[in-house]
Amino acid sequence: MIAITGASGQLGRLVAENLLATEPAASLRLLVRSPDKVADLAARGAQVAAFDYSRPETLAPALKGVSKLLLISSSEVGSRAAQHKAVIAAAKAAGVELLIYTSILRTPQSGMILAAEHKITEQALAASGVPYVLLRNGWYLENFMGSVPAAIEHGAVFGASGEGRISAAARSDYAAAAAELLRKGAASGTVLELAGDTSFTKADLAAEIERQSGKPVAYTNMSEEAFKGLLIQVGLPDGFAGALADADTATARGELFDDGKTLSRLIGRPTVTLAEAVAATLKA
Repeated sequence: MIAITGASGQLGRLVAENLLATEPAASLRLLVRSPDKVADLAARGAQVAAFDYSRPETLAPALKGVSKLLLISSSEVGSRAAQHKAVIAAAKAAGVELLIYTSILRTPQSGMILAAEHKITEQALAASGVPYVLLRNGWYLENFMGSVPAAIEHGAVFGASGEGRISAAARSDYAAAAAELLRKGAASGTVLELAGDTSFTKADLAAEIERQSGKPVAYTNMSEEAFKGLLIQVGLPDGFAGALADADTATARGELFDDGKTLSRLIGRPTVTLAEAVAATLKA
């Protein structure tokens, strides 16, 4: 039995759909807070179980009989280390044979705020005795596509990343990698640094939006504090704005660049490019 946490989320649903294309539906268990959100996948034969990171009593029962578990990191920054530890403990109690965790690129070396809870989780996994694989995902192209309409409207892409390069891939690329590991398994302790085949700067992003939209778009580089202030101004909470601004300065230090192409080798095809992502965004 294969189980996926957060299966109603953007990444989890893509992993589930990828597996349903090749695996018996009854061999897949979707672990979600709200089962109604995956009713369409349940209708195709997938099992569904209530599973809430913050309600430990829901964890162990949902993992009974699971051999491979994909633990998709929680979105609740500040709470997720404790949530992940609870899932790891439940997986150990249930006798899960392989736990695959979605971490962040080069976790041990990363200075990003967003890497801190991933470090704690990786350490907890190593100490747990549960066989595990780490999928250290780079940035998602989708992280940038949501701001494309605003970039066209205002003629600007903003950030604090300087000339730092970002080896981003599409969410579908990372989902394909997770599905492949769930199908085939891997030796415990395997660590995969996953990122896009090609990289770009935020200036490159602005140029690509300009090229495809026909509207003038330029990159404006700011200090981390000024960029955080701008993010707060457009409605992001203080903590999240700070984490994103911090990630931009980490980009300037090279922390989101990787040219190993492990991801494309794993999924057997090139990763989605920046140009393809912008084209899809403009089409939508």
